[in-house]
Amino acid sequence: MSNSKLKFGLVGAGAIAQSYIQAFETTEIAQLVGIADVDLSRAQALSTKLGCESFESYQAMADKLELDAAIVCTPPITHLEICQHLLGRKINVLCEKPLSVSSESAKLMLEAAKKSGVILTMASKFRYVEDVIQAKQIVASGILGEIVLFENAFTGRVDMSKRWNSQPQISGGGVLIDNGTHSVDIMRYFLGNLSEIQIVEGKRIQNLEVEDTVQIFVKSEIGVRGNIDLSWSISKDLESYIRIYGSQGTISIGWKESKYRQASSNEWTVFGKGYNKVQAFRSQIENFTKAIRNEEPLLITAEDGLASVEAIESAYAAMRKTSWTPISNNLLVLPTKEVASIAG
Repeated sequence: MSNSKLKFGLVGAGAIAQSYIQAFETTEIAQLVGIADVDLSRAQALSTKLGCESFESYQAMADKLELDAAIVCTPPITHLEICQHLLGRKINVLCEKPLSVSSESAKLMLEAAKKSGVILTMASKFRYVEDVIQAKQIVASGILGEIVLFENAFTGRVDMSKRWNSQPQISGGGVLIDNGTHSVDIMRYFLGNLSEIQIVEGKRIQNLEVEDTVQIFVKSEIGVRGNIDLSWSISKDLESYIRIYGSQGTISIGWKESKYRQASSNEWTVFGKGYNKVQAFRSQIENFTKAIRNEEPLLITAEDGLASVEAIESAYAAMRKTSWTPISNNLLVLPTKEVASIAG
């Protein structure tokens, strides 16, 4: 394949599409040539920014344009149909998380990519954050010792009452599938395959059909425990969204700064400037582009996407089965004289 810019089509002109637009404006190896959305006016509004074409359907876009690749950022329930169509036309596909709403449909997407001989991958922006990549290198170096505990939190007060993300027939679930897909993928990135999972749902605040607060407890195959907090209804106001504790130190990946400290030192070593969304989306597009050109491996494979779907599927099964052990409230009632003696 030549070194000319790869031609991309974007399916879906919602909120997440804005981040892709910004990323395309800053990359030199890929260009957006078409945007499709069932609401043509939304597609037109975005296409004007980049001077590309707009379409009312992904089929029409694929018919008219010679696409090397497409980015799918529509609601999860639509991913299977759209991706199968694009993959069947030998168009490489970067699909927004979650890859699909079930492992069964995700496997059909992988089969379609294999049959056509093109690339399918899942978008998971945090793997492309420079601080996250550098943190993995630090963890792998062994200077933090043996890893004991992984912590992640994605919490914030967001009104989800009018958003499709909280409509299970479209999204596949609530905050667990929406934000939790990022969480399990990040944990797999640092610790490898996951083996066990347990979920506790918090009190529902927003009167939604789906869960708006959950705690996830995960164990990796190498025995590392993970605690994950997700919520649309509370904000923990933490400086970091990932913390990894080792026997010889701790690493903190933050929104504005990332740092680590070894047990032998009282000082933190700063290694990163925090989360940069445009950088993450640009790096994601560029890694996908270079993988299509056979210039470098994918940072996230289709199999990684499937593994995340399977983990979230298991999480929902666990959440439905979670039981609580009653606490005995049979308090010992002492005679008045004995109480007076104790108070004595």
